Formats: sequence, C-alpha cells, structure tokens
Amino acid sequence: MRYEWISFTTDYGLDDPFVGICHGVIARIAPNTRVIDLMHTVPAGEIRHGAFTLSQAVGYLPPAVHLAVVDPGVGTTRRAVVVVARDGLLVGPDNGLLLPAADELGGARAAFELTEPDYRLPEVSATFHGRDIFAPAAAHLAVGVPPERFGAPIDVRDLERVSSPAPSVRPGAITTEVLMTDHFGNIQLAARADTLADAGFVEGQQVTVHMGEARHIAVIGRTFEDVENGELILLVDSAGMLALAINRASAATKLGLVRGHFPECVLSGPTG
Repeated sequence: MRYEWISFTTDYGLDDPFVGICHGVIARIAPNTRVIDLMHTVPAGEIRHGAFTLSQAVGYLPPAVHLAVVDPGVGTTRRAVVVVARDGLLVGPDNGLLLPAADELGGARAAFELTEPDYRLPEVSATFHGRDIFAPAAAHLAVGVPPERFGAPIDVRDLERVSSPAPSVRPGAITTEVLMTDHFGNIQLAARADTLADAGFVEGQQVTVHMGEARHIAVIGRTFEDVENGELILLVDSAGMLALAINRASAATKLGLVRGHFPECVLSGPTG
C-alpha cells in the first residue's frame, strides 16, 4: 500500500537543520510524498509528551505513515520499529512513543524491526537515527515497500508502552495526574471530560486544586474568558481532556510545574 502523506513529530526543535535534513532524505526516496510537520518542539527527550501529542493528533490526519522521533536512547540497544495499525503505519524508536497513537489508529496489529540495510542510509551514525534509519524507512513505506521486508517480526505485546494513568473519581473529588503541558502553560490532566459529571462537578463551581503542597482555587468553565485575567480555570480542552489554565498567563508557571515531572493532582469540591 502506498501513502500520499507522512506525518513527522520530533523533539528536534527548529533552531537546527535536523528537521530539514530528514525532509531531504524523504524527498530523495519519495519525491511525490507530502510531509505534515506535526510538531518538532516536543520537550527534549520527553517520550510521554511526544506519545500523547501524537495520539491526540492522528485522528485528524489523512491516512499516512506516522514518523515520530523522540529518542533519548538513540544508538543504544533500543529497537527501531515499524508498527502496523489498522489505519496507518508508525515508524520510530521502540521506547513507548508509538503505541498510544497505534491505539487511536485501530490498534497495533503487527510490528517489524528496522534492520534491513536496503531501507536505511549506507552509513548509520550513533546519534542521528532520524536521518539514517527512520526517515528512509518512512519514505520507503510510503512508496509501497511492505513492512515485513524491513526486518524480523516483533510480537506487539513486547513493544514498549508509556504509562497511561487512570483517574480515580468519587463524589466531590477527582484524583488524577498531569499528562503534559503546552507552550501556553496549559496543564492537561489524565482525566476525560466525563469525570466532571462523575464527580458531581458543574460549570461555574469552584474547586480546590491540590498539587504537591500547594492549594489553588479554580473555577470550572468552558472558555478561558470565563474567568478574569490571571485567574485559574478548569476546563475541557480540544482533546476532550480536563485541563488547568490561567486566562492570559501560564498555569504551569503559577503551579510551579517542572518540565518532565507529572505530579498527582486532586480536584476537590465542597464534599470532596
């Protein structure tokens, strides 16, 4: 099967030529394939952030090969893989980055290790597998090379998976975990919209936000403008997850979140 599109997600940033180089490698192999640059500012090495960013995006993308590289273990014994899902292919390191997106694409049905020399660059560096292994693999897959030609099969049950924390809900309280933050400083929680009703919370209600030793008051709302500038709001974000935000400011800064840390967060109401 051929794919017209490759989506591309990394922590490479935009200040260096790494993204452009990978585009060039893809273009030399698959010149008619178009690339969607989903995100290249995943915080460096934050596999979990990259995994959930990709998983929340793939449902809005066309059928594609999804190339994702957040790879602090580059050059080590971690495997390079292609994962076959019902609605697409995923290429990247086997470090937990790919499976949440595979779940959103109908589930992982097969996986293969990327070891075949014909589908990588002639020389492979120890520090840039995005250029030398992953981009060539994605391009060859896009032009129709079957996944099974890339290397030995892997039992999908043996693929690495990042933790997907489940919230605890009772009347008047939701106990959850920080999932990730965006560049606005909005804090996405690992709890879906329906947990509000399950806890008995309603729009306009005040809740206490317990995070570490800190306590903050937030208002449950629908838009950022439902509170005054600088005030904390609990709302449902565009991915259908609960999120803490501050109108015209950074909730992550106010709540003292440290990048790469995912603390427990308790939302309690009058009966919590």
